Amino acid sequence: MNPDLLSRFPSVADLAATAKSRIPHFSWEYLDSATGIEHCAARNISALQDVTLVPRFMKGELNPDLSTELFGVQYNAPFGIAPVGLTGLMWPGIEHMLARTAAKYRIPYCLSTVATETPESIGSQVNGMGWFQLYPPKDTGMRRDLLDRAQQAGMTTLVITADTPTQSQRERQRRAEVAVPPRRTIKTWWRAAIRPRWSLATVAHGLPRFRTLEKYVSSTDVAEIGAFMNTSMGPISWEYIEQTRQEWDGPLLIKGILDKRDARLCISCGADGVIVSNHGGRQFDGAPATIDVLPAIAEELSGDGVVVFDSGIRGGLDVCRALALGAQFVMLGRAFVFGAAALGQRGSDHVADLLMADMRSNLGNLGCLDLNNLPSHLPE
Repeated sequence: MNPDLLSRFPSVADLAATAKSRIPHFSWEYLDSATGIEHCAARNISALQDVTLVPRFMKGELNPDLSTELFGVQYNAPFGIAPVGLTGLMWPGIEHMLARTAAKYRIPYCLSTVATETPESIGSQVNGMGWFQLYPPKDTGMRRDLLDRAQQAGMTTLVITADTPTQSQRERQRRAEVAVPPRRTIKTWWRAAIRPRWSLATVAHGLPRFRTLEKYVSSTDVAEIGAFMNTSMGPISWEYIEQTRQEWDGPLLIKGILDKRDARLCISCGADGVIVSNHGGRQFDGAPATIDVLPAIAEELSGDGVVVFDSGIRGGLDVCRALALGAQFVMLGRAFVFGAAALGQRGSDHVADLLMADMRSNLGNLGCLDLNNLPSHLPE
């Protein structure tokens, strides 16, 4: 870990503060906001902080092992980079930075269907660490083509997002006038002008585009593609998962599961596991904190399927908390985007360093050498 970066940015929160000062207001509001009055997003974080773990001492020298095997792949840590849509709005070319971080640290990076780079451009950089997140298209031909593109690009694991059956209001984004493409108003120009590094990088790279979807619209117009998305991608059914299972040759996870009954049905439909997530509080403000529903889902599947945790993670201790309560792996998106928006490639890498160092420190202070022993540190 870079000592200079560690002294200036000892936590993800420090990177977030720098990112906020470096990118336009509309970019920050898209990244940081949730929906409603944002109680769900706040619940995710506060509920995680309420989880305590009991240290055990007199263990001698401690050197915790973070390596984790998932679906036959050995990762250097039990966490990965979650999918984030419209990523290029936060910083041009940011997906390439995240892919390089994933390759360097051997952690997965899940590329979103609505990211601003394609599976073809990212797959060559992620060195076997790539996953692909599918926003489910209604057209089966389009779905098959997206899956084929992802597999040809070397993406190993498919993540189907189930928790966006309808558009959420995202009131804070509306107040910030977040739009795709950005509105050509004096306020928008001003917000970009006072962030010159972002503006110059955007001029050099071009405005963010939904490049993966341009093939199906035969257009690069972002507004046109946005309208296409609203009509061509919709709620999915259990039959949809069964069909997709037949078309994808590899591990398949369903993202957005909050009910143990749905988790069981996912496995029955052929999924290899679930991602316990409430979309970071961005879809339904009345949803429970993900950490509160995790134990019941983990108990329900109990070895029948992989349980991955998402939403609210801000540090290595939070990763430990999720693993202690039944998760086998953890995904987080905002933290890595904060890092890349703050410091470019160095920032993205620094987040991985911070999380790994924080995990080792907390595991050492817990007296826990093996990640599998974390549940034994829960209070009785």
